Amino acid sequence: MATENTHELENGHGTTENVLEVDGEAAVESKGKEVESVEMIFRETMVPSWKGQLTLRAFGVSAMLGVLFSFIVMKLNLTTGIIPSLNVAAGLLGFFFVKTWTKALEQFGLLKHPFTRQENTVIQTCVVATSGIAFSGGFGNYLFGMSDTIAAQSSDSNSPTRAMNIKNPSLAWIIGFLFIVSFIGLCSVVPLRKIMIIDFKLTYPSGTATAHLINSFHTPQGAKLAKKQVSALGKFFSFSFLWSFFQWFFTSADGCGFENFPTFGLKAYQNMFYFDFSTMYVGVGMICPYIINISMLLGVILSWGIMWPLIEKKEGDWYPAGLKPNDFHGIQGYRVFTAIALILGDGLYNFLKVLGSTSIELYNQLIKKKESHTVLPVGEDGITISFDDQRRKQVFMKDRIPTWFAVAGYVAIAAVAMTTLPRIFEQLEWYYVLVIYAFAPALAFCNAYGCGLTDWSLVSTYGKLAIFVIGAWAGKSQGGVLAGLAACGVMMNIVSTASDLMQDFKTGYMTLASPRSMFVSQVIGTAMGCVIAPCVFWVFYEAFPDLGVHGSEYPVPNAIVFRNLAILGVEGFSSLPKHCLSLCYGLFSTAILINVARDTTPKKWARFIPVPMAIAIPFYITGTSFAIDMCVGSLILFIWEKRNKAQADAFGPAVASGLICGEGLWSVPKSILALVKVSPPICMKFLSKGMNVKVDDFITTLSR
Repeated sequence: MATENTHELENGHGTTENVLEVDGEAAVESKGKEVESVEMIFRETMVPSWKGQLTLRAFGVSAMLGVLFSFIVMKLNLTTGIIPSLNVAAGLLGFFFVKTWTKALEQFGLLKHPFTRQENTVIQTCVVATSGIAFSGGFGNYLFGMSDTIAAQSSDSNSPTRAMNIKNPSLAWIIGFLFIVSFIGLCSVVPLRKIMIIDFKLTYPSGTATAHLINSFHTPQGAKLAKKQVSALGKFFSFSFLWSFFQWFFTSADGCGFENFPTFGLKAYQNMFYFDFSTMYVGVGMICPYIINISMLLGVILSWGIMWPLIEKKEGDWYPAGLKPNDFHGIQGYRVFTAIALILGDGLYNFLKVLGSTSIELYNQLIKKKESHTVLPVGEDGITISFDDQRRKQVFMKDRIPTWFAVAGYVAIAAVAMTTLPRIFEQLEWYYVLVIYAFAPALAFCNAYGCGLTDWSLVSTYGKLAIFVIGAWAGKSQGGVLAGLAACGVMMNIVSTASDLMQDFKTGYMTLASPRSMFVSQVIGTAMGCVIAPCVFWVFYEAFPDLGVHGSEYPVPNAIVFRNLAILGVEGFSSLPKHCLSLCYGLFSTAILINVARDTTPKKWARFIPVPMAIAIPFYITGTSFAIDMCVGSLILFIWEKRNKAQADAFGPAVASGLICGEGLWSVPKSILALVKVSPPICMKFLSKGMNVKVDDFITTLSR
């Protein structure tokens, strides 16, 4: 999944800034070098036409998995915003379902079309495109940040212009908005596919890792391993689902259940240090790099262990006493804006770093190409390219996507957007949209190119840039907050889908899937996501009335961050509590210095330097048990690797995916039970000895 939440760890398809990227690189490295010639293994296998790769069974499986993964991504998005790569699970489950189906048909002599790696690639592409909309659609950040629920908890809660900066969710306008903005990014980079993939030979680590995975599935040895991986995924999927079902019985009220178990004692529990038995975040921790999980734990210690207790002692001095917990003139203001400072410092540094490296590398590539006058069939240093590359280039260039088609599509969609988006958001003038679409192709290229070099997708960074530019342009009195958030949505969707498509082109290049089939599957997956993701969000929205409320089960913390970024863009820093700005300056500078240290320190030491974006996440999330859960996942994987590294490499992603999918799927029946007003029958709470005595005495008094 190529998002920035898996990228910036805020995808999720995601800021992480860099869960997906780091994980993608690790996946590539773990594969080692390719066997001598992958395509020699498949030389006797016929490659279907691009239409033959687009089968009904592929899209049927994709729709089913798209719903499942949309629920998973949505739950992660509405809780912490940490979305790991689900590419392995998508490829593995797609292979399993279609292979099982074709094997059954083959036994009855009804099989007409064998299951190919190209069809497997189509499934993986379609599933990731579908579930990717659950992230880029903004349900956990910019889109829900427009709502009255989030506005009431933001720093402009008492602003006289608040009414014009609110737009509450509605299924109709959300689906319409997504259909308008989600496809144009696909047209922006299509003409560059040959330059990116063949001429510049960009790596796209996540796309390459996915291709290795799919290629291996369709060899006899890989099929046997895939069967064992699916078995492991199924076992831990069942365990995770049943464990989540069991826990539900004990959560009839707030503060009840295993998720509130005071693992390290009641005092630590009061300061948010406890393990909440979430199998989903244990699985996420097994996928995320160790340094990401440790960085978040460090963030928990710095914020909830040190900074907030010290600032709370300044109540009545730094900020008025007796404020509500979510009042931005009190402790909540320090929590959110210090996190924003870390996020902006980290995002700005990495934006400039990737932009600089992209520009330098692009310049070098163009100079090299100009001097050599040719790229193929002779590679760098005059070495003739391999049989694999010759075969892949032949197939990749066979089914061209006309440039005129991409340009015409971009212009047509932009024209529709300039006409319709101002009708959805009155504050977003047509010329704002025109400016966004004028600059978006260049930014989409930068992101897609940088993603090819490093696997870093800076989706949220480009979105935040749009927030500040359009928000400041519109102005406070003209609904600049809402205009900035809407512009963020337009920009994020363009940049996200562009880099995702190029990743898919790389996967298709290495599996001999046609670029046309990749493009069509991305379009169909995006279209499914534009319907599925809003419907999944609506299930959560209707089932949980406190969705987005500070301290609830689904607090949607990134929505508050994005809204306050928009407020900063139009109002400045005037509303911050005392000394908050000084803390923000300090943390902004610290984030930049940490990144400088990571890039200048020798690699053997740099891997121990924390990631500022990951440190920032616990700052504004109430209830930081997820960091403990993820560190438990890291510990499990670490011990497993020490005992049997080969087994951990082969089955770790499958086990993690099972844990994530099991709890993610439980959110479906849980939401249905909430919709029909069925509550858990038991409340299990953990009290201190003294409190328990008081409760017993109170109950005894009542019984008399």
